[in-house]
Amino acid sequence: VQLQASGGGLVQAGGSLRLSCAVSGRALSSYVTAWFRQAPGKEREFVAAIVWSGGSTSYAESVKGRFTISRDIDKIMVYLQMNSLKPEDTAVYYCAARPGGVITSRYAYNSWGQGTLVTVSS
Repeated sequence: VQLQASGGGLVQAGGSLRLSCAVSGRALSSYVTAWFRQAPGKEREFVAAIVWSGGSTSYAESVKGRFTISRDIDKIMVYLQMNSLKPEDTAVYYCAARPGGVITSRYAYNSWGQGTLVTVSS
């Protein structure tokens, strides 16, 4: 599976941004696609995930109610809509994929896209 993330940028606190992840590969129906983020000096952390088959979603507590992950099966895209952004959301965001169910550990994901930088100013 290959992934390519895009859509990062600079936004003021309280604003919104949508990240996109183009996914290609075989047997995607058995995969989970997730977003992770890594702030300077911090570990890469789980943000959200979506199961291709059925569309069930999972979120980190820190983004629940503000971020929404979705997928477009026809375009083979995964999106992360980020609303009510806070300065602490500033990070490089990565999309990743793994076969099977949702796991929030980054070590469980074997396919990664390049990161896209999101900067939230106060």
